[in-house]
Amino acid sequence: MKKNSAISIIPREKASLRIILNVFVIGFLFVAMTACNKDFEEINTNPHGFTTTGDGALFNGIIESLVLSGNEQFYINNEILYKQAQSAALTKEAWGNYTIGTEEMWKDYYNTLPAVRELEKRFAAYPATPGVNNMRAMLKIVLAYKTFKMTDLFGDIPFSQAGYGFQSLERLHPEYDTQRSIYISLLEDLKTAATIIDDTAASAEPFTSFKRFDRLFLGDVTVWRKFANSLRLRYAMRMSDKEPELSGEIIGEIIGNNEPVLLGYDFTSPVLEAACIWPAISGFKNESLNWSFREHNGLRMGSNIWHQLSETDSPDGSGIFDPRAYIFFETDGNNQWTPFPQVPDASTPSAGGVPYGEHRDDAGNFSIKGENCNYSIFNYFLIRDEDFMPIILMTGAEVHFIKAEAYFRGIGVGIDRDMADIEYMNGINASVEWWLKTAHNSRLPLSGITFDEMLPIPEHLNASSVLNVFGSWNAQTDEEKLKFLYTQRWLDAFRQPWEAYALARRVSLLPREGNPIAHFRMPYPPSENQYNTTAWSNAIGRQGGDSPDVKIWWIP
Repeated sequence: MKKNSAISIIPREKASLRIILNVFVIGFLFVAMTACNKDFEEINTNPHGFTTTGDGALFNGIIESLVLSGNEQFYINNEILYKQAQSAALTKEAWGNYTIGTEEMWKDYYNTLPAVRELEKRFAAYPATPGVNNMRAMLKIVLAYKTFKMTDLFGDIPFSQAGYGFQSLERLHPEYDTQRSIYISLLEDLKTAATIIDDTAASAEPFTSFKRFDRLFLGDVTVWRKFANSLRLRYAMRMSDKEPELSGEIIGEIIGNNEPVLLGYDFTSPVLEAACIWPAISGFKNESLNWSFREHNGLRMGSNIWHQLSETDSPDGSGIFDPRAYIFFETDGNNQWTPFPQVPDASTPSAGGVPYGEHRDDAGNFSIKGENCNYSIFNYFLIRDEDFMPIILMTGAEVHFIKAEAYFRGIGVGIDRDMADIEYMNGINASVEWWLKTAHNSRLPLSGITFDEMLPIPEHLNASSVLNVFGSWNAQTDEEKLKFLYTQRWLDAFRQPWEAYALARRVSLLPREGNPIAHFRMPYPPSENQYNTTAWSNAIGRQGGDSPDVKIWWIP
């Protein structure tokens, strides 16, 4: 286990200042060493050389911060979010110290923010060339993604005044912005970013050097623009019940103007675009993923999601109609499909087993899931592949589902049931095919055995078999159609539990067993009470408390 430690705002700012200073030193040494192999004439043709190296390294660190930490996955995703969204079942609540996770998330965000502010300061001083505008846009987009995720978990957070402590000691204790103001500010930033991106600027400095540090989209600003517009759709829809006019304006602008977005399906052709961090491409191994499941060992396939993947409870899997069942989960220790009850009682047998241990990364031991492994488990490839299983930020399928909801409910566009059905069908096609492709490319890090070798998916399972059950024509009422839509978006977000949790808090039509969701936010990490007391106290008073049952701003 990772040991928890007290986090303060002052050490955060100092740590980030050290990071920035180290980048300057590394940049200087890099220039000094490479200068021996260059003519003076070549060196003098790039006046941005020193600064550009530092800019790219800082941006690379910001992209790196999108990688989920082990404690976030263990204490927040696995212990809380999967259970609350009912995307899986928590078989035992053995880890009540969730503050280890919230402290790490808070630390990660506020250690990264000063680097963002430093780049903002530098970019503002540069000539407003197309290349610099691209750099500015990329920074705005990644900051928006990180900040939306934080505010959606905590509510009000320090933002507009945060991250400047290394520039001014008077700004070490930033006030908390309201979630509404953060949303409106970030949505405007995303619009600006999508507007100023210039696809033709790739050959000009300083952008040519800067984009080499982009490990998310490898400097492809066209995809950055798509990501910006897709995020605008996501968060405009999320606040649609609280800000219907503004939400409609944003959604209508993107759909009506056919602004570029991440695309899952183009009519009948798969495109399967997504915003993901691919470890092998980015040059790291996602080792914390398996650690979080192996040490936690409390998640299993729940009865709620099982009933969205299979028409019957037959343990031989004959009722499965969705191939994602074979990608998300595996059978129990007896090779049976056995869901853990979403709402267990005292008579429910314990989960048992050690199905996430590294011993399974060997063809001869793959079937060994441990004694009394009584329930279906998360697919081992999904949580063990540290090279080819991506960290998902957004899929093209999600964009189709958002558009489908817009057309179905008339948000920003006129009600158009035909277009809603088309976008919904595209969403299912895109999600199923994207997950099948991802599974096909997956392999285990030690043995190299592939997904297809160990867990072949029956050939008759595909997007068509899903549509045979969840096609909109099978819905008897408009409410059931919306339920189908939300269910498929929720399934697509299986490895984005924070997104499934957001959807579960926003809509009441998601499939659910037991009581309605009553968990709406994460409490602030204890360090904020200690080091930013006044601002923390003001934020809690304004929101009505600091407990999970306090609804954040956009929840209906």
